[in-house]
Amino acid sequence: MQQTLSRLKDQELAVCLSLSRLQRLRLPRRILLIASRAGDGVLWYALMAGLLLVQGLPATTAVVRMAVTGAVASLLYMAIKRRMQRPRPCEADPRLRSAAPALDQYSFPSGHTLHAVSFSILAIAPYPGLAPWLLPVAALIAASRVVLGLHYPSDVVAGGALGCLLALISLALPFDRLVAGIAGPGLGAGL
Repeated sequence: MQQTLSRLKDQELAVCLSLSRLQRLRLPRRILLIASRAGDGVLWYALMAGLLLVQGLPATTAVVRMAVTGAVASLLYMAIKRRMQRPRPCEADPRLRSAAPALDQYSFPSGHTLHAVSFSILAIAPYPGLAPWLLPVAALIAASRVVLGLHYPSDVVAGGALGCLLALISLALPFDRLVAGIAGPGLGAGL
């Protein structure tokens, strides 16, 4: 995998350099900085709290599923980053500058994208009406990571793929029975 990423580096740096020009434009830069910051976690915590406030106890299964999947995702992407140790593009090329602070040292995979994809899928599955809101936000978070100089495109693709895989695995697990076993029958049933 590391050899493949090394071979892709020059092509990906060219893409990163091209997209980083958007940093010079005030409105796109502002939008992408907000998206990146929202992807730090605050958006997903607010989504879980909002689901509980608006939907009440029936949202418990979806929220527990999101929280557990988010914790597993964090452990997984941190382990992969430690193993791969891919420097961020802004560190690999002096022409690139990071427009936002990195939350950790390494680039591969994008944890922001992993969480954006997994949380979006997990929220949309029981609440499809959230799709028109969450899908564009997840796409903006993913794009922000490349435009802001923090990730290569392959980091974002890998993060998205891992997020999708984790969400699908999570949806296949019986969280409704887990929540009912802890809190009592009927709580969050069917989600």
